[in-house]
Amino acid sequence: MKRKLIGLAVIGLTVPAAIVAVSVLPANAAVPANGGVYTVVSASSGKCLEVAGGSADNGALLQQASCSSGATRQHWRVQSSSAGGFNLVNAGSTRCADVPSSSSSSGVQLQQWGCGDGTKLNQRWGFSPSSAAAGKYIVTSAASALCVSNRDGSTAGNNPVVQETCGDAARMQWTFNQVGGSPNPTTPPPSAGVPYSNVPDGFAQGVTGGAGGQTVTVTNQSQLNQYVTASGAYVIRVAGTINISPKGTELRVASNKTIIGVGTSGHIVGGGFFLGVGVSNVIIRNLTIRDTQMTDDDPGDDAYDYDAIQMDTANRIWIDHNRLTRMNDGLIDSRKDTTNLTVSWNHLVDHNKTFGIGWTENVTARITIHHNWFQNTVTRNPSADNIAYCHMYNNFLQNNSSYGNYVRGLTKAVIENSYFENVRNPYYVEAGELVNRGNVRVNSPWDSGKVTSKGSAFNPSSFYSYTLHNAADVPRLLRQYAGPQASIGN
Repeated sequence: MKRKLIGLAVIGLTVPAAIVAVSVLPANAAVPANGGVYTVVSASSGKCLEVAGGSADNGALLQQASCSSGATRQHWRVQSSSAGGFNLVNAGSTRCADVPSSSSSSGVQLQQWGCGDGTKLNQRWGFSPSSAAAGKYIVTSAASALCVSNRDGSTAGNNPVVQETCGDAARMQWTFNQVGGSPNPTTPPPSAGVPYSNVPDGFAQGVTGGAGGQTVTVTNQSQLNQYVTASGAYVIRVAGTINISPKGTELRVASNKTIIGVGTSGHIVGGGFFLGVGVSNVIIRNLTIRDTQMTDDDPGDDAYDYDAIQMDTANRIWIDHNRLTRMNDGLIDSRKDTTNLTVSWNHLVDHNKTFGIGWTENVTARITIHHNWFQNTVTRNPSADNIAYCHMYNNFLQNNSSYGNYVRGLTKAVIENSYFENVRNPYYVEAGELVNRGNVRVNSPWDSGKVTSKGSAFNPSSFYSYTLHNAADVPRLLRQYAGPQASIGN
């Protein structure tokens, strides 16, 4: 089963040529495509999306008004972004439709702002065909995962156009009527065809990292430490291998940072990262972090607390497409009420204590763990203690000798469409609640007395939209796409 829910922040959505040829679209309706210029018409009012007053100023608000032939304030060019997804560029002002300050609040009125290089997260949009109304589209923000809406479905002129929690309702359905340009619906935008998004999802949705700050490239420990500890927003590109000294040092990461490997070249060797109390809005992506094992600390790895990524009461964190291996303590430790965390598309391999969560009596954390490959590891895959909401889906656990997904304390967990191969105790629960569905087990038995299902846990789709791949497809997908990718960070 593959389930795709309306409201997913679709990045780089393309429409196959076969759909372009469909003849059942309403008159004048078009498929929004790169290079086309369109009026964007609300299904609930029949009025057009426009920049108020035709202003050319940054911050001018978006609203609806009666459609007017030739009014450039109502003309929008669909422009693919090199970072994925599309910009909506106003023909009159040449500024982009924009979510103010990347707000994740429903009801915020949209504005226009200068497009810059076209990669700003809060100016990137995805288009999903409405399942309720032919020829109409749901427009989703990459920054907030919220949808463009005619507020309250009003028919009034000058009514605000806002973002709100997605639904396939008329106020969030839009018709694109072509008025110019040369759309090319068959040419995919960057990263088309890959099964992952280039924006945070799950409980980390809305995380922007260093977006809006300076982009720097680092090649040594001094440079890396300078920028990860800086007070401002930075996108920090790691180009090449950086050896950390003294061995086991965890660089202290400050808020509003993106740390990203350039292709597959970014290696952090002999150290890792620490995110402490109050640190928020951080992306750690496309890196290999490895090799702090201490031979005098076998077999328990207890004497040296050398983690790849440790978080103590951090908030809004995205850990994506990394390869983490051979550290002396944990690969990932999410501790002391760290929350709004998504861990996705990582390869965690050849390790003992892999991914620990908890070290708290509070039950407040919200964590999404999806499309990760846990290979040749022993314990904590993960060990999930006292998590308010823990959603694990489409993970591949392979050759895990002690246990797989261990639900502890008062955790409420949902495990979906994951694949367990040669895993002892693939998943089980103690005092918390666990719902499991759609999982595949191959040579993965439980010890006597293990409880594999308990209570009703929670409904992840109440918090965000997500796509489930078939569990049988997960090993193939993760062998190809887990860990650093040559296409990311360039």
